[in-house]
Amino acid sequence: MNQSMNSRSRDFRGNKAALFDGIEEGGIRASASYSHEIDEHDNERALEGLQDRVILLKRLSGDINEEVDSHNRMLERTGNDMDASRGILSGTMDRLKMVFETKSSRKMFTLVASFVVIFLIIYYITR
Repeated sequence: MNQSMNSRSRDFRGNKAALFDGIEEGGIRASASYSHEIDEHDNERALEGLQDRVILLKRLSGDINEEVDSHNRMLERTGNDMDASRGILSGTMDRLKMVFETKSSRKMFTLVASFVVIFLIIYYITR
């Protein structure tokens, strides 16, 4: 049994020697250096990919900013238009109040309103 262990030990040492046959200490360093160069190359590629993504995100954020500014201007114009419409509607309501205050104006309003209603009815029928 002792002989079989010695035999196995020699086989293991022989296999180990065969694995590293021809590789010197400098050769091991060279392969480690080569591995380091590969890692640096992979890191540089990953860094370039990240830079591209950062540039893309920067462009997207700029586009979003422009879109938000555009919508803000549009909302401001809409608000101004609503204020102007509110002013016009308020003036119209004041005029209608004046029309209803006098009886002769009330008859005139009734006549105008009936013409508008008749016009709308004819318009919808012919449409």
